[in-house]
Formats: sequence, structure tokens, C-alpha cells
Amino acid sequence: MPDTPPIAPISISALDVAPRQKRSIYPEPFAALMEGRIKRVLGNLFGLSNFGVNLTTLAPGGSSALRHAHTRQDEFIYILAGHPTLHTDAGLTRLSPGMCAGFKAGTGDAHRLLNETSEDVLYLEVGDRTAGDEASYPDDDLVAREVDGSWQFFHKDGRPY
Repeated sequence: MPDTPPIAPISISALDVAPRQKRSIYPEPFAALMEGRIKRVLGNLFGLSNFGVNLTTLAPGGSSALRHAHTRQDEFIYILAGHPTLHTDAGLTRLSPGMCAGFKAGTGDAHRLLNETSEDVLYLEVGDRTAGDEASYPDDDLVAREVDGSWQFFHKDGRPY
């Protein structure tokens, strides 16, 4: 009998989805900086392939990512709870529940969220999955390239991590 693909749920309670096991795909020492971040991968549960959706929690002191900019993939965030600080090339902006931000691919505007408060931050992040993307990290010795659906990391001089 051939394997049948799993049937996607019709709906779920997002907070009931188990957190992603691996906190970060960054190489060390960068992965350790993501300890305050918990991602619940939602889009994959429904078989979505054109874009990803994550429900992310940032503990106090946590960061969404290293500050980065994508060449081909757009990103969008929507704040559900808490008051994170959005760090972009323009500086720091305090966000609150109901606020959102988008990051168009190819602009070079590096971004990340920081939780500088004593309360958890909860937000949705949505990103497309355009093949051949690259990410630059202006504050760190890191470059990422998406190759065959997975990220590979390099030093800025081209040496692999």
C-alpha cells in the first residue's frame, strides 16, 4: 500500500503547536544569541509552500534574529502581545500590540526585534519562500545563502562556517 500524505488540519490553536526543536539555524556563536526565542512553525502544518508563518515568543532580553536584510524574500510581522523594539537602519522604534511592519526584499534595510522589557513579546512573522535568497548581516561577520531549500552560512570573506 503506497504511503498516503498526512492530512492537514482544518484549524489549530497556535499556542498548542509544539515549539520548533532547534532554536536557531545560525552557526555558533550566533545560535546561542537566540536562546530567548521560541518559534511555533504554523504554515508547514497546513502544507503551505509559497510562504511561511511562525508564531514567535521573545522572552525578556530575547532577539528575533541577528539584524539582517534579504535579497529576494519579503517579510512581515504583526505584534500580538508585548512591546518589542524594532531595530532597522533608521534606528529603534517601540512597537505595541496591533502594530505591524514589513520588510521588502532587496532594499538592504536590515531589521530585527528586541525584547527590552520584563514581559514576553508574542508576534506573527510571515515570509515568502522565493528561491535563491541571500541575507546580509551588517553587524556581524555573517552572510547566508539559500541553496536547494536550506540555508548555508559564510563569513563575509567567503569562508564557510
